[in-house]
Amino acid sequence: MDTTILEMRGITKTFPGVKALQDVNLDVRAGEIHAIVGENGAGKSTLMKVLSGVYPAGSYDGKIIYQGEEVAFKSIRDSEHKNIVIIHQELALVPLLSIAENIFLGNEQARNGVIDWDETRNGARKLMAMVGLKEDPDTLITHIGVGKQQLVEIAKALSKEVKLLILDEPTASLSEKDSDALLALLLEFKKQGISSILISHKLNEVGKVADRITVIRDGRTIETLNKEDISEDRIITSMVGRSLENRYPTRTPHVGETIFEVKDWNVFHPLHSDRQMIKNVNLHVKKGEVVGIAGLMGAGRTEFAMSVFGKTYGQNISGEVFVHGKKADTSNVARAVDAGLAYATEDRKQYGLNLIDHIKHNITIANLPGVSTMSVLDDMAEMKVANEYRARTNIRSSSVYQTTGNLSGGNQQKVVLSKWLFSNPEVLILDEPTRGIDVGAKYEIYTIINKLADEGKGILVISSEMPELLGICDRIYVMNEGRIVGELAGSEASQEKIMRAIVRAEGKTA
Repeated sequence: MDTTILEMRGITKTFPGVKALQDVNLDVRAGEIHAIVGENGAGKSTLMKVLSGVYPAGSYDGKIIYQGEEVAFKSIRDSEHKNIVIIHQELALVPLLSIAENIFLGNEQARNGVIDWDETRNGARKLMAMVGLKEDPDTLITHIGVGKQQLVEIAKALSKEVKLLILDEPTASLSEKDSDALLALLLEFKKQGISSILISHKLNEVGKVADRITVIRDGRTIETLNKEDISEDRIITSMVGRSLENRYPTRTPHVGETIFEVKDWNVFHPLHSDRQMIKNVNLHVKKGEVVGIAGLMGAGRTEFAMSVFGKTYGQNISGEVFVHGKKADTSNVARAVDAGLAYATEDRKQYGLNLIDHIKHNITIANLPGVSTMSVLDDMAEMKVANEYRARTNIRSSSVYQTTGNLSGGNQQKVVLSKWLFSNPEVLILDEPTRGIDVGAKYEIYTIINKLADEGKGILVISSEMPELLGICDRIYVMNEGRIVGELAGSEASQEKIMRAIVRAEGKTA
């Protein structure tokens, strides 16, 4: 355990206009789980891309010493030849290929240039058994869930005889059950002598499995903690440079009249017309109120939100939406926006942003008339708006012309919020607004939510993190299997009461 397998010394990486890493040091021991934590934009993923050859030798300063010798990786293939494998947050799987094909993609089991399918399937079965996958190896990736896709990525790494496994936010999109299974797998790999580097913003998970933790802040190494020194408060203080005694900013609610109401809302599955997803949902949000929707995975929260916002999910939708007491037409996205609604999707990368475009265009896209004169875009007006919202939401970037895909997760989320704020909505529906972002960036998002509520907006927050809902909401609806099964005042709500409402509902439907 004390043998050092990896040393990164004085790593410095510069992009145009920004120094992403400055004199970063990291060492990893054989057979340990070493976590790297830090705020979004701290440089965690950049450091791992340096290590794995995504950023090739020569594009950074410093030394990498692996298994006692200095290495200079020119590509990912170079690092994989040394049994270093990185699994990125965005999984690198081909949806319409099978599990077996994905496991051996780029590492095909072939003889004389012809793929041996028997060897491929048999090899896949062995690797799948190691990670707990029981599917047929011919199953297409598109037919399995995200949790199982993550296991396919790990099986793929095992096929390359991995000795150092790098996982970048591996549980960001997983349920609690799938996350626990993945962490248990890392502990099993540890017994087999495999070293793991775990990047995660979920500090409770890090505390469960990590032998040591290195904290990075603003591109610099702050400290490395041994297991016995690990505590959430200590990590948070190192990450953000200050103590976050209260993780949720305080707010005195000023709740007014009902601003948003949904009555008798029913939705059927977009492909299976006999399958009802949302069942007679009724809810309301008042002016200046932050209302949460709690529920387990598959409860129907996102389906409800998308069906209300422009009927972007489902078929045979019935029910009524009211804004300021008047019936609102939300039959498509444009009409929903005109009615005063905004919906920040849980999947910002696929649906919320144009990642290859810059910040300026992403902020103004939902309200182009607001930066146009006689239907002609006014570039200076657009620049002024983008800079105003960049400052208002504290987007950390070199300028509004920085490519959105190059921003950290937290800053991308602020761009999503800026886009919808510029559309001047009455009601904001925020679906998993802090998913995949760190504790410091979360605090900033909560502060923005509080400011919007203070301005008289109605806020509806969907979150899988119960402590988050309890920390920021004035009132919480509990959803299960497409139904509202409970309603709690924020001051009276607890995780136990929320779970009790879910369990009681499941008992009635069993």
